[in-house]
Amino acid sequence: MAGPASGKVVYEQEGVFIHSSSGSEDQDNLLSGTLRVIEKETEVMVDWRPVDESLDSSTILYARKDSSSVVEWAHTPKEKTLRGPEHMNSYEAEWDMVSTVSFKKKPHSNGDATVHTNGESKWSFLFSLTDLKSIKQNKEGMGWSYLVFCLKDDVVLPALHFHHGDSSLLIQSLKKYVVLCESPHDRRILVNCQSISQSFENLLDEPTYGLIQKLKKDPYTATMGGFSKVTNFIFDSLRGSDSSAQQRPPSEMADFISDAIPGLKINQQEEPGFEVITRIDLGKRPEVNRRQPVSIDAWTKNMDSEGRILSADSMKQKIFKGGLCHALRKEVWKFLLGYFSWNSTREERANVQKRKTDEYFRMKLQWKSVSEEQEKRNYRLRDYRSLIEKDVNRTDRTNKFYEGQDNPGLILLHDILMTYCMYDFDLGYVQGMSDLLSPILYVMENEVDAFWCFALYMDQMHQNFEEQMQGMKTQLIQLSTLLRLLDSEFCSYLESQDSGYLYFCFRWLLIRFKREFSFQDILRLWEVMWTELPCQNFHLLICCAILESEKQQIMEKHYGFNEILKHINELSMKMNVEEVLCKADAISVQMMNCKELPQGVCEVLGLENSAVTTPDSENGEDESADGISRATSAHPGLSRPLAASNGTKERTEQEAHTGATD
Repeated sequence: MAGPASGKVVYEQEGVFIHSSSGSEDQDNLLSGTLRVIEKETEVMVDWRPVDESLDSSTILYARKDSSSVVEWAHTPKEKTLRGPEHMNSYEAEWDMVSTVSFKKKPHSNGDATVHTNGESKWSFLFSLTDLKSIKQNKEGMGWSYLVFCLKDDVVLPALHFHHGDSSLLIQSLKKYVVLCESPHDRRILVNCQSISQSFENLLDEPTYGLIQKLKKDPYTATMGGFSKVTNFIFDSLRGSDSSAQQRPPSEMADFISDAIPGLKINQQEEPGFEVITRIDLGKRPEVNRRQPVSIDAWTKNMDSEGRILSADSMKQKIFKGGLCHALRKEVWKFLLGYFSWNSTREERANVQKRKTDEYFRMKLQWKSVSEEQEKRNYRLRDYRSLIEKDVNRTDRTNKFYEGQDNPGLILLHDILMTYCMYDFDLGYVQGMSDLLSPILYVMENEVDAFWCFALYMDQMHQNFEEQMQGMKTQLIQLSTLLRLLDSEFCSYLESQDSGYLYFCFRWLLIRFKREFSFQDILRLWEVMWTELPCQNFHLLICCAILESEKQQIMEKHYGFNEILKHINELSMKMNVEEVLCKADAISVQMMNCKELPQGVCEVLGLENSAVTTPDSENGEDESADGISRATSAHPGLSRPLAASNGTKERTEQEAHTGATD
């Protein structure tokens, strides 16, 4: 049986089962395992493994160097250890390696189904108590005792059934390390009160004002820690025994939150430069359908003999309508993000990769060669490293690519983020950036390619993470503009509940819905958005689609400030990405068909003022003054999007193309 993670085992229980098929007593559907609580130097881990999962070192991934001086992650030979320290300390090895991650998985089909190659090992889990949100217990007298662990970001692990004894000893063991409180809503649920208070540096000792100070100091930490969940918890906590003395009215809380994001004014009538949007008949919303993902065959048929893409606009429209089969993502994402020019040949792309590899490792050596003495005198680098190490250890740890200890995926995640600090030292690292990198590294399986694709994505997202938060302010104002046009009644209701600032959408916008959809759904959502179709700021229409779907419940149940926060947060991992994309697409068509679209809305979406097309737009392109062909719309015959205000991608593609032909 697999040995536990290194550390002191303070609790161990055999005969802890996962029922892989609920409601069945068939032994084939019962997975017997051992549950342990392991005390390490800096954290306490909870570990469950099936009893028949032997320690097969061939499933451990390690770095090895082949004859072409390429280091790849491969299955570990049984006589090898994970990694040699002499290799890690070799600057020469750092310089000449490409670190291609090769997990030797089964070939992908055009679908996105997850492939499990290790049988029952997919049920194993290991998590830190710092990530524990709550524990749900069974009702008394209801058969075997069971527990369900719920982690932060609402990741729910399989129920553990204690066939030999009960779970009380485990609860007692956990209470040595965390404070478990009964939920006021359900006595069966134990909430990890300590993790909530610690994530806000014990701000519960300073009620509401402490939270606001935290928001003002570091809004990203507050938001990424589950802002709405903590807000809800604070409201419940402050009620206490004397709610009249402790609870602050939601309207006052809303004022505090608006103060935490200086300059955020959503009321357009008070904001200079905004027109008052009156009720406009947008016309009937059309029905739109999603299509099948682009297949390998469709992609290869769109290439000439030298590897040029024959029709970039046509391919982008297909990707917008259906996404990509997983096997294509590693290649096509590089085009979508601007790493490769759509007009480049295979040879030119190979030259770009070679040049970018040298450039990447030059930057990587900058931080790898910093001595401890140097780092002591560089507080910013020290702070960046500390933040990165903290975030990497809790980024997508339930994903096979990042789970477990000493995972090579985590090492690459850390190294890429540290290198990005060298690439953009002024911005450095801000919490949330690891969420943007994680899916890219997962798809690329290559350190260098993942870095440059991430850097290009950060060019788009840069303003979200800047200290003045100008990108977030602008997007929240733009979202309000769109939502008011679509449903002024709903906007008025939100304002009446002190929710007109739409701050519950902060996390959606900050990391592009990364924590709202499943990991596989995020891959689909991002590639659709990266087509930049059918208009600018399509992600804001996605927000509108989600909010419109929740309008009825919010208004019919008369949700107030706190209930709206809680409800929106609880949508996480419960939404269907295809349905959301379909509705957002339909909204875009509806708006583009409107001949009286307000100027402010046209500016947000990058549309011309009328629905009249030009001859160029019928061909799907608009030749701009700088000679760059720009895609117009995923819907021919509709309003033509203007050139994006952020020309980063176009500049990067030109730069890459130029560098390839030097």
